Amino acid sequence: MRFDNVRIAGLGHEVPPEEVASEALEARLGPLYERLGLHPGRLELMTGIRARRFWPDPVAPSAVAAQAGAKAMAKAKVPVEALGCIVHASVCRDFLEPATANVVHESLGLPPRCQVLDVSNACLGVLNGMLLVANQIELGQIQAGIVVAGENGKPLVDSTIEALLADPTVTRKSMKGAFASLTIGAGAAAVVLAHKDLVPEAPVFEGVTVRAASQHNRLCRGGAAAEGHAPMDAGVHAQTTLNMHTDAEALLHAGIELAQDTWAAFSKEQGYTQSPPDRVITHQVGKAHHLLLFGALGLDPETAYTTFETLGNMGSVSWPMTLSMAVEAERVQPGHRVAVLGIGSGLSCMMAGVKW
Repeated sequence: MRFDNVRIAGLGHEVPPEEVASEALEARLGPLYERLGLHPGRLELMTGIRARRFWPDPVAPSAVAAQAGAKAMAKAKVPVEALGCIVHASVCRDFLEPATANVVHESLGLPPRCQVLDVSNACLGVLNGMLLVANQIELGQIQAGIVVAGENGKPLVDSTIEALLADPTVTRKSMKGAFASLTIGAGAAAVVLAHKDLVPEAPVFEGVTVRAASQHNRLCRGGAAAEGHAPMDAGVHAQTTLNMHTDAEALLHAGIELAQDTWAAFSKEQGYTQSPPDRVITHQVGKAHHLLLFGALGLDPETAYTTFETLGNMGSVSWPMTLSMAVEAERVQPGHRVAVLGIGSGLSCMMAGVKW
């Protein structure tokens, strides 16, 4: 899928204020570690994640998504009346109905004719949302649109720790299924897309390549069980007990295989076979995933910008926040060709090319 008229007009992100070190989570798991003979430090050693950040309780995904959205709109300098679509694209949402995008739409003061919808696809939601908006811009249906996401991983981390401590049958082997949940963080990000006539100097959204390997949909599954009643503005994830089981090793290798298949097509479409990208922004999972992915795709690690070390895995927010932070850090410069690589449980893969 190629685009001639779509530009990334603005990026925005919000970093949660509460930093939680991996060793702090392991301290909470002290009784289990002692029973299983595990040594503190293994979480950071295995993942490369020193810390992650959380929002203070309670937080609504729409609230933090709107904050990131306001920042992206300010940087984009696109007239509010030009925005014809808003997509809320995170796993977390305020409630099951209506779409959380409605709350963000109101918060940002978007026009009544602006289409409002939620899109949720694990860690790929923002890219899915951008593709929907970009297609409308390319077809001339709208002038601009915004994709926002607000993820809150704290309830999942808390639920995981509580479940592990409460289960006397947990073994080293069975604990592996919950280990990935301890890498989750929180954050918010937003992307404004616009027609080139509105922002002719903005980065070019060149195209997207999509692949799926849905036979692996059982490798990572999460769910929620309601616990009583909570204020509706507290967020779905604040009023439920969450659980997620991940076969991390199988998911890693299946994801790398899918990424290789996607990259083979994407690199040809984007011309990276002759000239590799100047910067590579990936979904942030952890050290093992990062090293294996770059090795498998033959990419130069020096082109990467990573945030997993201090922010963990932020779900759908991971890559857009990482890109926004890379731009702020001036690691992305005018003229750079940037490859965005996304892999989400399911499995799905999306890769996008941007010319800065």
